[in-house]
Amino acid sequence: MLDAEHIRHSLTTAFPGAQVLVEDSTGTGDHFAVTVVSPDFSGKPLVERHQMVYRALAALMPRVHALQLKTVTPGEQ
Repeated sequence: MLDAEHIRHSLTTAFPGAQVLVEDSTGTGDHFAVTVVSPDFSGKPLVERHQMVYRALAALMPRVHALQLKTVTPGEQ
């Protein structure tokens, strides 16, 4: 079982200064809804933004069954 805090820590490390919200969607520790607000996403298409998040979570992904992502810049909130 994965804790939402592990995901949040990995993302705040990969995206310094980002606002990161992680919710365990089902309470089972393997379905998560994640919102990352970061200027690092500026000018990048959605697919690239998601790839950036998946790279940041690579070590944890074997323990994640479902991941819902919202990736926006501060101006897109």
